[in-house]
Amino acid sequence: MRADVATTASSSATVDGVLADVVEQARVLLAADTAALLLADPSGRMLVAAAARGIAGEVQQGVQIPVGSGFAGRVAAERRPVAVDRVDPGTVLNPLLWQAGIQSLLGAPLSVDGELIGVLHVGSLAPRRFSVGDEEYLQLLADRAAPAIHGELMRARQESAAMLQRSFLPERPTEVDGFTLASRYVAGDRRGIVGGDWHDTVLLPAGGLLLVVGDVLGRGLGAAQTMIQVRTALRAYALETDDPADLLTRLDRHVRTFHPGQLATLWCAVLDPTDGRMRMSSAGHPPPVLARPGGAAAAVELTPGVPVGVAFDAPRRGSEITLEPGGVLCAFTDGLVERRGVSPDVGLERLVEVVAAGADTPDALCAGIMAALVGDRPADDDVALLVVRRE
Repeated sequence: MRADVATTASSSATVDGVLADVVEQARVLLAADTAALLLADPSGRMLVAAAARGIAGEVQQGVQIPVGSGFAGRVAAERRPVAVDRVDPGTVLNPLLWQAGIQSLLGAPLSVDGELIGVLHVGSLAPRRFSVGDEEYLQLLADRAAPAIHGELMRARQESAAMLQRSFLPERPTEVDGFTLASRYVAGDRRGIVGGDWHDTVLLPAGGLLLVVGDVLGRGLGAAQTMIQVRTALRAYALETDDPADLLTRLDRHVRTFHPGQLATLWCAVLDPTDGRMRMSSAGHPPPVLARPGGAAAAVELTPGVPVGVAFDAPRRGSEITLEPGGVLCAFTDGLVERRGVSPDVGLERLVEVVAAGADTPDALCAGIMAALVGDRPADDDVALLVVRRE
């Protein structure tokens, strides 16, 4: 049976396919009339119906069971096989089970490295007392299937996160007369797991150009979703104020109210295209590198502030520079300059050298920066890079 379980659990190319295989195999191997698999939601507090056989509407109706409540919730909370030989509102929370005529149930938890993945259960339409051997059999199936399910879930979430991330990154930065912009985004690590890094450029109603580079703490789908929400909120507040420090103050209040526990660092600036004046503010983000005409380059002196989402009010300070004709400004996330075993100061020094050396165009400069600081090594973290030059 071990080989059958491993082969079946890994034979489908999608999450739904893997779940359907496992549920059907459980029903057949345990000689049961019904089978269902519920997955733990990201919070770990709810079980959500994901696949079923012999129980109409279980998945379609979006059945949810709190961990610790009802039959499946008990299996999840106790992390052991549980059998019930009486299916009614007193033992089972999901009415679809007793409405289907199920008389007996046996469930087993699915977990990987101590993390609850979900619950697999089978049912009988006739009274049945599941044996210890049945419990061991179902648990073995659950143990063999859990890694395949977990792997498919991780792959699907990574793909979803990547799709979300890339769909909200502009293909090309917004440009204004007299300035040229270029950007890069690279997902961290070999598996392409995205995080919450992003860059954005928005032409404001008053004529200024909003420039943003940010980094939401975390990785994967959750970080990508938070990034989108933070990016959208910042754009909305930019309709009300074009002061970068005020923008970050409003965004901080938004994150603490609607996304408690989430943290993000941001560099935010508003460029006046008429004279190159650039007002900026930072929420715990690395300062940009400025290259003045003639080649001298250095990190901008900028009060870093605290990340947005920190659970206390902190004053936001602004700074101002002027991007002179021929000047270049390079904003980035820390994934560009940080490497395992290497001080971020070393990466920043290398970045300053590349920016100071210059390039024919901002796009060529982006290429040179990525070649020098990333090269052919997979990035340890996401990298977002935004370069603007005044012509």
